[in-house]
Amino acid sequence: MIKHALIFWITVSLAVLGLVTQFMLIGFRALTSLIIPLLLLGIVFYAYRSAKLGNGQGSGKSKTKVIPSQKTMAKVAGLRKTQSAAPGKRKTYPFQVIEGSKGKNDEQLPKYH
Repeated sequence: MIKHALIFWITVSLAVLGLVTQFMLIGFRALTSLIIPLLLLGIVFYAYRSAKLGNGQGSGKSKTKVIPSQKTMAKVAGLRKTQSAAPGKRKTYPFQVIEGSKGKNDEQLPKYH
């Protein structure tokens, strides 16, 4: 993620540097060379924005509501009961520690853990 951000900011800084040098060399005639890229960028942004809103994400259109089945609701209710039943208590597991038959030798244990 950091690598992508670094590449993005390097690209933006190089673009700004290029614009500044064009303005210093050519002046405001450099704006005429930017008209087509700005128009293309605007069209792409508009297409992206309209496609995003067309999926029902943030648009004012009402979505069809999916009604879950009784079986699904029973599963969800069961999960909620088990999760909120005893948050402070420890769970009991069907495992237990079995002591080994070798016995422990204190001389073999490292002094520092």
